[in-house]
Amino acid sequence: MASSMEHDQMMAAMGMTMEMSWSATDTLFTFAMWSVMMVGMMAGTAAPVLLLFAAAKAGHGQRGVSPDVLTFGLGYLAIWIGFSACATLGQWALHRAAMLSPAMAASSPKLAGGILIVAGAYQLTPWKQMCLTHCRTPLGFLMSNWRDGTWGALQMGLRHGTYCLGCCWALMCVLFAVGVMNLIWVAALTALVLLEKIGPAGAIVSGVAGAAMAVGGVLLIAGVV
Repeated sequence: MASSMEHDQMMAAMGMTMEMSWSATDTLFTFAMWSVMMVGMMAGTAAPVLLLFAAAKAGHGQRGVSPDVLTFGLGYLAIWIGFSACATLGQWALHRAAMLSPAMAASSPKLAGGILIVAGAYQLTPWKQMCLTHCRTPLGFLMSNWRDGTWGALQMGLRHGTYCLGCCWALMCVLFAVGVMNLIWVAALTALVLLEKIGPAGAIVSGVAGAAMAVGGVLLIAGVV
């Protein structure tokens, strides 16, 4: 895909108009890439609530790992698989508009700066803090959202996944600014998410990171960096 993008951009630079389209295989691999990446990045932060849910089920007399734990996990994953589909659509749109580099990063400093500013601003909003609070208190989430049965477990997984998405979607979009396949940034954002959700000063980390991203975005647009 990177090779194809580089060829498309070279042709565009030569003044040759062409439709920068994806094949079905491109779309499938991009969706798979985002799905695997989201599961890998979010698995660590989902572990506390899954372990507590499993312990609660065991406390109700169910031997072994309850199937409801798997159902809860599937509900959680479904939310991030849905986000992966949206991210794939966004990447397709950027590719079609020739706004992605071969490294799958925003080819324009203004676009990259705009993404960072939006992501940084969202970090400072009440919606971010509300979702982060739910993610940081897995026991409180289970107590206030408990549902019995398999369907109830699926509902709980979907709801927790929704809070998690509300907390982290903007951070995931930062990958479009720094490079979707930049493993250093993938690791850095994964660490940031863990610090926000599990660290002792998650809310402060979230605010500081948001301010830093916004400032970085302004500097990019201004051409300072």
